Amino acid sequence: MEHIERKILNELLKWKKDATKPLLLYGPKQVGKTYEVLNFAKNNYKNVAYFNTENNKTLMDIFKREKSPEKIVLKLSVSKGETILKEDTLIVFDNVNDFNIVKAMKLFGTIDNQYHIIMITSRKENLAKFKGEELYFKAMYPMDFEEFLMNTEKKQLIAFIKESYNNNTPMPFHQIALDLYNDYLITGGYPEVVKAFLNGATDLEIDAIKQKIIDVIKCETLNSHALIDIQRSNEVYSSLGYQLLKDNKKFQYGNIKKGSRSKDYEASINFLNGNGLIHRSFKLNDVKSPLSSYKDIESFKLYPNDVGLLYSMLHMNKMKFMTDSEIKKTLIETNVANTLTNIGYSLYYYQSEGKAEISFVIQNRLGKVIPIEIVNTNLSKAKALSMFMSKFKVDIPIRLTEENFQQKKNIKYIPVYAVFCLREL
Repeated sequence: MEHIERKILNELLKWKKDATKPLLLYGPKQVGKTYEVLNFAKNNYKNVAYFNTENNKTLMDIFKREKSPEKIVLKLSVSKGETILKEDTLIVFDNVNDFNIVKAMKLFGTIDNQYHIIMITSRKENLAKFKGEELYFKAMYPMDFEEFLMNTEKKQLIAFIKESYNNNTPMPFHQIALDLYNDYLITGGYPEVVKAFLNGATDLEIDAIKQKIIDVIKCETLNSHALIDIQRSNEVYSSLGYQLLKDNKKFQYGNIKKGSRSKDYEASINFLNGNGLIHRSFKLNDVKSPLSSYKDIESFKLYPNDVGLLYSMLHMNKMKFMTDSEIKKTLIETNVANTLTNIGYSLYYYQSEGKAEISFVIQNRLGKVIPIEIVNTNLSKAKALSMFMSKFKVDIPIRLTEENFQQKKNIKYIPVYAVFCLREL
């Protein structure tokens, strides 16, 4: 397979139709941001002017001296040694972390602009200081299961899954989709890993790629705000697999190092979460609107941003994956957390006094509360959602299972492979 198909391409094509403002594309390293932008440029522009902004003194001098868009473009053209054409050249600034670059690009968002500009950053925490109406913003994440299917010979399954989701009718190729979803749980959504899997790489080769990505993520902690937080961020990240395998998946500082306290790791967790390297789900003390007002800030779970990385962090093999239902459920839960976060939901969970747990409670833009219970195939043990519904007002109760689509007692049963459809909520 030469090229991985990504949904971001449609977003880039939409932006090109009205590219009056520069676009800032953000997402973790290794998710394919630069590759997709350059491939988009190759197929949609006469040429591309690419600038890596890291330690680029020439570039920084231009932005500090020049205050007019035309002069900036002229100097960029000279430094690149080629003409930058209005609407026909895509100007790309990669690894953008300096506000001076963004400040200069915002000038293009305040005029009748005909230059097409994309900036790329992997530091999501930059968005707070980069924000402004002069720019468009788009996010890019590891591939979800829909994108995984887009790159297989079974991509027509997507239409069947969406139709069954919308009509709440059984999906005719349920087992095929479930088998492919199992492949996805093992592989994850980082494009280099997916490409290797689709090209027939061995399990060892795939794991080596995932280990390299884990190393890249750990290197990102070098950008932590204090030296001591670099080590602590890596300690947090390395503990994720063990924390999620516990009966109580609540993140516990004592499981990182004996005697550890929240104040020791708060900055590290905020850094990892703020940059999309992990996702945090808070426990709810009560279920009322808005949910954010009822979260317990001391009780939370942490998930790595990709289920395939967790599979490797747990030192899994396919036999254990297929026979250990609790480990498989943990992987499914992690994938659900990633998918919901990337769609735009804040994550919460609920635990009753009897320890019955609703894996996720989310709230859509209309304020509707949506509990999501993840259950194993044996539905007779799935009682947490029924108890939750008897206690709280619930708008759209959902059970995620390995069974097919169905509706029972006002509960919407959704196969685990259809989580990406929850965008429609």
